[in-house]
Amino acid sequence: MSKCVKTAIVYDWIDKWGGVERILLMVRQLFPHADFFTSYVDFEKARWAKNIPIKTSFIQQFPTVIRSSRILSLPFYPYCFETLNLNEYRLVFSISSSFAKSVITKPGVVHISYILTPMRYVWLYPDFYTNSCVKRIVTSPYMFYLKKWDFVAAQRPDHLISISRAVASRCQTYYHRHSDVVYPPFDEEYWNHTGIHAKAPRIPNYFLVVSRLEPYKSLDLVIRAFNKLKKHTLLIIGEGSQERYLKRISNGNILFLKKVTDKELVGYYRRAQALIMPQEEDFGYVALEAQFFGCPVIAFRKGGAMETIIEGKTGIFFDRQDEISLRNAIERYHTISYNLSTNTKIYGVKSVARFGKNTFENNLMQFINSKLTL
Repeated sequence: MSKCVKTAIVYDWIDKWGGVERILLMVRQLFPHADFFTSYVDFEKARWAKNIPIKTSFIQQFPTVIRSSRILSLPFYPYCFETLNLNEYRLVFSISSSFAKSVITKPGVVHISYILTPMRYVWLYPDFYTNSCVKRIVTSPYMFYLKKWDFVAAQRPDHLISISRAVASRCQTYYHRHSDVVYPPFDEEYWNHTGIHAKAPRIPNYFLVVSRLEPYKSLDLVIRAFNKLKKHTLLIIGEGSQERYLKRISNGNILFLKKVTDKELVGYYRRAQALIMPQEEDFGYVALEAQFFGCPVIAFRKGGAMETIIEGKTGIFFDRQDEISLRNAIERYHTISYNLSTNTKIYGVKSVARFGKNTFENNLMQFINSKLTL
């Protein structure tokens, strides 16, 4: 039924490629005739979106210096989404970590919001985004307002779905709302095909980080740990606002790569000793990629990682988000590395199978259809 009704898909912004963008493409496959709305698109950073018809807001017309800065463009997003005219649709499906859930719909329209996380910069990590006194003084009044606004905006969807139990718990804590859980999809067929053509890297015996280089990812923690583990090589794949800072504090045993193809990424997973995830993940798509290709994961024991990693079989956890706890986990890894690597090769694919495309499609469509028939 849901595939037949007129549908709008709404997302915060399109300016990168990552796990969330894979979800967007999957949802678009489920609703091929849906209209796609977002605040703006950066086609240079999101080339995957060039052939997709997307309706953007007035923010698309802003100068690049404003549009590409979250701080400068932040005040415009509430108005941007609240003024979207979605009256002609029967189903609105928003995918949101910030503003898209705030769209206003008329009675009779079913609005279901797929929550990636409650807004990070007001609920979870406000200090990471205002990490200087000047920024804090300038932005604190607006952040106070935005926190209240976000709570109100989160009451607008008729139904919430979260990408993990960890995110559902945050929705209950911050928004006082129940949220069902539908895990994001992992495309086994795509990654199997990509793995056939994977390129093996030349770097030997390295630990791996695959992440956006942003404050909330806590990559400085990994760097501080490896600055003292000088015999071990750390390879960081990713780009983001903290690139210069992270390179500046890194010793020579820490290497950076900006952009790699998926084929190259598979090669890095296969050759790595382990993937390191120091942050509290909302879900942890990267952990699924690593496990699928037999790479164990060393992760912070909190958030979505606890739902995607099987302790002792596909990874191990460290309990405190500090460099001593991480170094202890790396030392523990070395004592069990053979068994853990063997187990990951055995259990990794089985573990990831829980998050397959068909499971996602069946669970999501069943949920949507049940709400449309109410």
